[in-house]
Formats: sequence, structure tokens, C-alpha cells
Amino acid sequence: MTAAPLHVLVAPDSFKGTLSSVQVASAIAAGWSRARPADEVRLAPLADGGEGTLVAIEAAGGWSRRLASVHGPLGWPARAAWLARVDETAAVVEMAQASGLSMVAPQARDAWGATSIGTGEVLRAVLGAGIRDIVLGIGGSATTDGGAGLLRGLGAVVDAALTRVDLEDLDPRLIDVSLRVASDVTNPLLGPTGAAAVYGPQKGATPELVQRLDARLSTFADALSAATHRDERETAGAGAAGGVGFALLSIATRFRSLQLVPGVDLVMAAAGFDEALAIADLVITGEGRIDEQTAFGKTAMGVARRAQAAGVRCIAIGGGVTEEGRAALAAVGAESLAAHERAISLDEARAVGTAPIEAAAEAAARSLT
Repeated sequence: MTAAPLHVLVAPDSFKGTLSSVQVASAIAAGWSRARPADEVRLAPLADGGEGTLVAIEAAGGWSRRLASVHGPLGWPARAAWLARVDETAAVVEMAQASGLSMVAPQARDAWGATSIGTGEVLRAVLGAGIRDIVLGIGGSATTDGGAGLLRGLGAVVDAALTRVDLEDLDPRLIDVSLRVASDVTNPLLGPTGAAAVYGPQKGATPELVQRLDARLSTFADALSAATHRDERETAGAGAAGGVGFALLSIATRFRSLQLVPGVDLVMAAAGFDEALAIADLVITGEGRIDEQTAFGKTAMGVARRAQAAGVRCIAIGGGVTEEGRAALAAVGAESLAAHERAISLDEARAVGTAPIEAAAEAAARSLT
């Protein structure tokens, strides 16, 4: 007897450092269709506000890609992509495009000198295009400047030592802007769970430099709080993107509205995920590694929770899967399977490409049949 065709929604994140979410989704669909060619497969690649957000949203259709001339994280000239909705009513900006860690070679990472100015410059470009409804994804940054660079990019004056902030020339067009900031980070700005301590090391900071960065962020927090008469250093999300969350929260009254929103929720909305889920019989998600961090709001967990709420079966494919990750997803009714039987390096993962993901998806489809 032939199995009845299913509506299958494929909604993975990227496999960081190896494959984009679009490539992963296409690989899952290819493997699945080899085993069940009659199924209707819809792709809805996702992201969490970090690198790959533009690619995922662009894949949903209805957007055009633009380029802005900016200063990169180490000050050199760069070109940063952003998305404009085809009716020019909304825009998506990805901080990783202008101030991203992936723009800097590992040996050149400079947690002290890296600047977020390019992200402010992209926002200025969006304003220049007449768009006032903006989503800003702030994951994947190279910076720990407290958002001082971003403020400079928006017209503010911040001295080199971050001891004085003048917002008089901050772009006045911001008052008409609705800004939704896509971030899954809930860290405060300072201290042992702050921007420098938690994220500084991956940006090139030694333990000694982490202490100096934290002290500089404290100095900047004093200066910006004096300028805005707000103190957001303890607010959840202030430590996002090396303190860009803090800078934006501090100038929130300069916008028509400003919200920090879980990144995957914003991308799901742009990708039409809920509409597709409403007619799906099965959801397949995935990410590079399903582990203990999966429980804390990563993409696979976000998809699994929505699938559970809708009463739709969910399968998650990870490059690797730990028992903690498997248990976290099982708690919301999702199954997990690994594309790779053992832990492999990024170089090995790049070398094998999409074949293991296709094979895992095909095996899942055959087990279903």
C-alpha cells in the first residue's frame, strides 16, 4: 500500500560555519523526496537574528537586496547588504553584514578596537531610503564597544575614551522609526554574565582584556546614562552584541517604538512559518549542533514548541546530537537524529557538504514509510 502524501514543512537554521539555512533546507528536501517523492515539501529556512538572517528572510520572497557603503568592524571600507520589502515599507538589517565576527580573520580579531559603526551606517542608509519599519538582527558581532560605534554611525558624538556622549546630532528621523531588535541574548551589560565576560573571549579577548573591556563598558554606561537619564545596564539583553543592546535600549525614547524580540520569532514571521504550519502534517527543523544550549531558545527548540502547540509531529536533524540536546527536544515532543555519527571538525563538515544531511532526511522518510 502506498503511503498517503504528506505536507512537510522544512524549517532549519544554518549549520554555523558550514552551510546556510537555505542549503540545509534544500538538502533535507532532496533527501526526503528520494524516499517519499509524492509528499509536498515547503521550505522555510530560518535564522536567529545572527549571520544568515538576510538569506533566510530573502528566501521567503517579497524582498530585494540593497548594499550600503560602511566602515567594517576594524574600520576598513566595506559593503553591507540589507533587505527592503518590495513595496519599500520595511527593511531587515543584519549586524553581521557590517560589524560581523566572520568579517575578521581569526588571527586579526580585536575585541578592544572593533567598532559597531558600520551597523549605524546601514541604519542611516535605510532611513535615507525612506523606510521606517526596521528589523535589526544583532547576532554574530565582532564588537565589544557598548554600541558606541553604532551611535556614532547614527550621528551621535562619542569621545575616543567613551567618557562623554553628545546626542544632540543623533539622526532626528529615528523618531518615526519602529525598530524591532532580533536577539536571543538576555545578558546584562556588565559583570561575570556581561558582554565582555561571556562573549569577549570568542572575539579575541584574553582574560586580562576581558577585565579592561568590562571597565570600559562601565565607563561608557555612566556617560550614556548621564546623556539619556536612563540606566539600562542591568536590563536583560543589554549585553547583546557587545553592548549594542545597551546602547539601543538607552536611546529607546528617540524611536517611535523599540523592542528586543527573540530572533527566531521575527524570522518565522517574515518566512510565513505559522501559515505553513497550519497545513503541515510534519515539520523538519535542524541546526549544526543539538546540545544543552538547544533548550535556551535556539531555532530547533522554537520550531519544536510551535509544532507541539499545533499538534504537528516534529523531527530535528543536527550535525551532531548530544543526549542533553535530545532530551531537551523530547520534552516538547520532538525527535532528534544526527547527520554525523561522530563529532567532526568544521573543515571535515565543509568537505562532506550536504550529503550527510540528505542521507539523514532520507532515512527519516523511509522510517516513516
